[in-house]
Amino acid sequence: MGRVRLEAITWERLGDLLVERLLDLKPADGSPWPRIAFDGAPAARPGDLAERVAEALRVRGRPSRVVDAHGFLRPASVRLEYGHQDVDAYYDGWLDTGALWREVFGPLEPGGDGRILPDLWDPVTDRATRTPCVHLPPGGFLLLHGPFLLRHWFPFDFSVHVLLSPGALRRRTPEPDHWTLPAYETYERETDPAATADVVVRADDPRHPAWNG
Repeated sequence: MGRVRLEAITWERLGDLLVERLLDLKPADGSPWPRIAFDGAPAARPGDLAERVAEALRVRGRPSRVVDAHGFLRPASVRLEYGHQDVDAYYDGWLDTGALWREVFGPLEPGGDGRILPDLWDPVTDRATRTPCVHLPPGGFLLLHGPFLLRHWFPFDFSVHVLLSPGALRRRTPEPDHWTLPAYETYERETDPAATADVVVRADDPRHPAWNG
């Protein structure tokens, strides 16, 4: 990121400018549903930005659905098979990518019916959520947020990476979750999300974001 110039911006203005880019977005595969990633560690709160964009789309008359990738974690018996603090399992095995493909991305492919499942599994109760499917009308946006999203070859049409420096990531991650930090180092090294994403937002100070415009 040292070679990328970042400009200060407010969260409200950022949401509006992102929506301006999204309104004319045409999915490359011909799907009528643009699929947007808000990638970032939980400490970066990418879901907050996704919700802000959803609201900005709403006031412009465009439907959207915000989906949290944490609603598609695997059951605890699978996630924690190698212990509660296995970094490799956290990085490679916690997210049920097959369920996301089947329940979220599949219905939004060309010829799909637009009926997606907003979530599948509650990691707190470790039970199926039993949430009914919702219909995303043609032209509606999928806004998926969560960590490590840019390493799974999901068919995103636009991606935003909410970046934290290593120091900020450590400060803003609850101490009981510090064991997960090496996974984000691996993600940076293997995927380089700051170079992969269409837009990068730096949020070291949550009151004063900056972006690469």
